[in-house]
Amino acid sequence: MSSPPAYPGIRISGCRALGAEGSSSAEALDRLLPPVGTGRAPRKRTTSQCKSEPPLLRTSKRTIYTAGRPPWYNEHGAQSKEAFAIGLGGGSASGKTTVARMIIEALDVPWVVLLSMDSFYKVLTQQQQEQAALNNYNFDHPDAFDFDLIVATLQKLKQGKSVKVPVYDFTTHSRKKDWKTLYGANVIIFEGIMAFADKTLLELLDMKIFVDTDSDIRLVRRLRRDISERGRDIAGVIKQYNKFVKPAFEQYIQPTMRLADIVVPRGSGNTVAIDLIVQHVHSQLEERELSVRAALASAHQCHPLPRTLSVLKSTPQVRGMHTIIRDKETSRDEFIFYSKRLMRLLIEHALSFLPFQDCVVQTPQEQDYAGKCYAGKQITGVSILRAGETMEPALRAVCKDVRIGTILIQTNQLTGEPELHYLRLPKDISDDHVILMDCTVSTGAAAMMAVRVLLDHDVPEDKIFLLSLLMAEMGVHSVAYAFPRVRIITTAVDKRVNDLFRIIPGIGNFGDRYFGTDAVPDGSDEEEVASTT
Repeated sequence: MSSPPAYPGIRISGCRALGAEGSSSAEALDRLLPPVGTGRAPRKRTTSQCKSEPPLLRTSKRTIYTAGRPPWYNEHGAQSKEAFAIGLGGGSASGKTTVARMIIEALDVPWVVLLSMDSFYKVLTQQQQEQAALNNYNFDHPDAFDFDLIVATLQKLKQGKSVKVPVYDFTTHSRKKDWKTLYGANVIIFEGIMAFADKTLLELLDMKIFVDTDSDIRLVRRLRRDISERGRDIAGVIKQYNKFVKPAFEQYIQPTMRLADIVVPRGSGNTVAIDLIVQHVHSQLEERELSVRAALASAHQCHPLPRTLSVLKSTPQVRGMHTIIRDKETSRDEFIFYSKRLMRLLIEHALSFLPFQDCVVQTPQEQDYAGKCYAGKQITGVSILRAGETMEPALRAVCKDVRIGTILIQTNQLTGEPELHYLRLPKDISDDHVILMDCTVSTGAAAMMAVRVLLDHDVPEDKIFLLSLLMAEMGVHSVAYAFPRVRIITTAVDKRVNDLFRIIPGIGNFGDRYFGTDAVPDGSDEEEVASTT
């Protein structure tokens, strides 16, 4: 990946710009289904973003982005451009983290990942632990950091993958048992004292910023931080500063200033520099914008249906249930009842494609029975909210102790593109067979995004089963072309999608009919609509 153009050597209100010499069992959301047949007025949909409010919805347990992540892949399902990585270097307590948070706040875009070099200290030996306890271990030397793990983590983040980051305990000088998971980076901000000390790491950074703060200010900040937050005593902090921190800055950190694209004097107090940085990042993000849905509407539509598609046999019973749920005059309680019946049949049909192996059991009559047993590790269901969530009870009814994950994907009303707003996936999902559930698939844009999310979490493509009550041929082709090893299973396939991305003849908006909400004008069949006005 080529480096961005270097900034010219000019001074802008205290911001020095230098040429670079080198190139960052899950629970679902609250259910809102009112009792059937209560005669209540239809509920109104709520739009998901207003410019006067921050793009966040905070609950007691989680934070949900209401400004979503647009597609980071093309119509082939592959990532077309890597995430934009910013490196923030500077001396200890120079204000790197504060500058990083100010950049994130000023960017005002979701899906920005802050990666701290402090998480990547090496695991100490017993002898090194004893030295650290006496303030005799040099944490400010390049050898103290696990650069191999840093590079591998940053590479995966730039490629759109999910990563696990160690959590370092500064009180005990050791890594904690639990690792934290990071995913979904449009922008990566990597900060640390040695951010520019490794050649391979430098090549991964698209913009390099050095925070230049006076040494006396850095010492005062370090004293305050290490005493109040890390349980150190003042004598130990000063000893470590004079013995290790100051010499390391002069030998390893300060010389890397020449590698920076931008030097920010005074750190967080230099708002002019931060504004300049934010403007450049915004321009880079604009260049990375993709239009996936338009490409899907014109691609691969004349081909025969793929072999990976399996349609539930259209028996008179199945045909009859389709007749009921497609009828616009069908009451809501009947729509729910027959939809649930179809979901159960669909999931039973899908389970027949799981791998099975021969096994022998003994019957109560002490006789051997040669049968079959599931050959995988575990089955996980992932629903695309909100309509896909209605399929969860049917899956739980036939798969005991199944784990459930959720992905919230909405259509941006202005761009027409799907956007990822929220996901919650079970741990170690990469080992499972995953049943991905959405009730209708028209263009396949939302389904493709959900599959891409699973692949980013290392779920093998051939272990993903996409289930939908109704699909359009366009959606089938889109998913099959991008992900040829994903098994697609549905109860029916309709021929056309109209200009509003509605399946024809179709079923209407499944979520509105099931949950009793008012339809959004010009909304597609397969996703909720996110307003950006």
